Amino acid sequence: MEKLTKREDQIMQIIWKLEKAFIRDVIEQLPEPKPHYNSVATIIKILVKKGVLKSEMIGNTHQYSPVVEFETYRDDNLTNIKKKFFGNSFPKMMAYFAKEENLSEEELSELIDVIKSNKTKKS
Repeated sequence: MEKLTKREDQIMQIIWKLEKAFIRDVIEQLPEPKPHYNSVATIIKILVKKGVLKSEMIGNTHQYSPVVEFETYRDDNLTNIKKKFFGNSFPKMMAYFAKEENLSEEELSELIDVIKSNKTKKS
């Protein structure tokens, strides 16, 4: 999937949450100061061209919905972050977040349990 700009990502987050949206719905969800309708419409058209949104005519206006699921987008981004910043090492990435988040012993234990339970499910 093509990389999204910060504003494209912000709009996609809203549409993923709403599942289907008109441009005015997206604008309502954006923080103040609200961007102009045409600015949001332009970004949404770019997202349609990129293939992450689809458009459906409802009456005389377009309703937009995601083509790419949020989970797919998240997984692609996390994979890219792992490769780019952590030498494609999951343990290094997890160690970084554990350190940065200053996890308690209880949280570390919970994380280890989650990892172990997922490993058991895959076997």
